[in-house]
Amino acid sequence: MKNTGYKRLSKLALALALTGCASNPAVKTDVPYTNNSTRTVLKHAPEYQAPGLSGTYASSLPVQNFIRDMVLKHRFSESYLNGLFSQAKRLDYVIRLENPPPYSGPKPAHPKKGSWTRYRQQFITEAHITHGVDFWSSNVDAIKKASITYGVDPEYIVAIIGVETFFGRNIGKTRTLDALTTLSFDTQRRAKFFTTELENFLLMTREESYDPLKPVGSWAGAMGLGQFMPSSFRKLAVDFNNDGHRNLWDQDDAIGSVANYFSHSGWQHNMPVAEPTQADRSGPIIELSASNGSEYWHVHPNFKVIKKYNNSDKYAMAVHQLAQAIKQRRL
Repeated sequence: MKNTGYKRLSKLALALALTGCASNPAVKTDVPYTNNSTRTVLKHAPEYQAPGLSGTYASSLPVQNFIRDMVLKHRFSESYLNGLFSQAKRLDYVIRLENPPPYSGPKPAHPKKGSWTRYRQQFITEAHITHGVDFWSSNVDAIKKASITYGVDPEYIVAIIGVETFFGRNIGKTRTLDALTTLSFDTQRRAKFFTTELENFLLMTREESYDPLKPVGSWAGAMGLGQFMPSSFRKLAVDFNNDGHRNLWDQDDAIGSVANYFSHSGWQHNMPVAEPTQADRSGPIIELSASNGSEYWHVHPNFKVIKKYNNSDKYAMAVHQLAQAIKQRRL
């Protein structure tokens, strides 16, 4: 039975209600494009036009070179990108998160125990289980359809959204253009990766007719209920509600896209993920540091599929255990 206490919000209503975002990033309008044709592009695009860069990145040679590359490779308008990046902001907290200061204290004699227990406590909570059941009930048709279409067990679709964004409550408030611009041109460790994501973000906004100043997400540029990076969005996001538009802030599209991600990564429907075992058992085993000692788990190919979403044993186990807890609560 559908839980009336968790009413389903369509389109961007959930994200807008939770983050205070003032407008839909997917409103369309027609403006001239670089090839002198007319196509559906971004609302307010004319106000981004500028003959040169101004603002934070006015004297940035890397940004100027990036703009030239986007013009040559993808036929963007140089004046459009000048106007857009003139409004981009350098975010100091993003720089700090990407480049934390090195630890200068004494090296511990032994690894700190209980890391898995502490990690688990963030996600296997009564609130996560309860809201997971409500989210499933409120989106039962879309989840069933996604499970059948892509061959992915429904509880894992729900659990990914629960771990990533607490079922849409924590999608992030950082403007994606600012995050990716900062990471591309003001950090070094993964600058090449983030520059590629910035390129994909601009292509995504053009393809989906998003105003590129509107989408918000994590400090690292992940977006929507499933926290897709722009390259994953372009490759694996789906228009699951058939409205002609891929929108990962929409619950239906997010559900279908997470299922498609799992399917593309090799998910095996109705097959095991992990079970507890002994340290001396043969086969693929992982060890997790619990507060009362090590836990040993025998893992299956589906566990590795979850790790393709986030390459962490603790992350994959949290998704697995939350999925099972939500499924059991629904029985």
